[in-house]
Amino acid sequence: MKRRTLGLASLGWASLGLAASPVPLRCAQAQPPQGAWPSRSVRWQVGYGAGGASDMLARLVGGVITERTTIPVVVENRPSGGAIVATENVVRSAADGYTLLQVDNAVMVYNPALYTRLPFDPDADLAPVAFVGRFPLFVLVRRDSPHRSFADLLAASRRASVTYGTPSVASPHHLGMELLKIRSGLEATHVPFRGTPPAVQDMLAGRIDCMMCDGMAALPLLASGDARALLAAHGERLPYALDVPTARELGFDAVAPGWQGVCVAAATPAPVREMIESALASALAAPKVTERLATLGAERPAGGVREFLAYIRQERALWRPLIRELGLRMDS
Repeated sequence: MKRRTLGLASLGWASLGLAASPVPLRCAQAQPPQGAWPSRSVRWQVGYGAGGASDMLARLVGGVITERTTIPVVVENRPSGGAIVATENVVRSAADGYTLLQVDNAVMVYNPALYTRLPFDPDADLAPVAFVGRFPLFVLVRRDSPHRSFADLLAASRRASVTYGTPSVASPHHLGMELLKIRSGLEATHVPFRGTPPAVQDMLAGRIDCMMCDGMAALPLLASGDARALLAAHGERLPYALDVPTARELGFDAVAPGWQGVCVAAATPAPVREMIESALASALAAPKVTERLATLGAERPAGGVREFLAYIRQERALWRPLIRELGLRMDS
């Protein structure tokens, strides 16, 4: 899942088409609810390019809503570092429930710690309407790696620092491994790539010692035997990887999934939000959606929007201090 690249650090807000003001936006005007949602075309903003996990999930769930209502749900890709352009589009749109935003760890948690100035405040300007799923991360090594367990990798790192790959800087993969390093004492040097496929290639070729990999990429590698999982950065063992110990089992409190959700502008009236929540919950329960999430190794969280909001707050309390402690910046 490609999040952002270091090249963004050299770009100014003008080159991204963003406002330079750091003042949180409150300009979206709430519209009174009118009948059932949706009653007209819906725009679903995705801050990443076509073909990625965020895009695929938005199109899948939006497609179910379109099938059931005959109302078009149009996915619009607005790729930019941290999904900032798509987020600003939604915050500035009319708060009537007809512009949705696909969100993830970056949008809702990381960005305020990674960027000195944002043209919005995600904590105040966005309201969650659906928790799509969590995507567990695994520490993978190639099939013939000398490290047969995480204990082996840990011991080796104490003799000489090992290398680990991720799809990008400041991705959930990167931050998850940094948390694991802090909690376990692992000595490992980060090697960022431009996406997951090149990281997998270098891991399989032995050019890096290991990688932090999401389930979507890890499952085929584990099934083929090309790679082995030393641990899951998760709270409990996963049904499709019962032989893989979790970080917590090994004594390290390092739970670090990627996750996806959906938000609207915060000023959207509560009755409209409730209708959207209901429609999205029903679509997410559709067999074609649950089956696809399973193939991605995703975990459907229990509860509704209230639980999602509580989860986001917990994530902010964990990751924002860690990002600042690591000194990660994307605009300096």
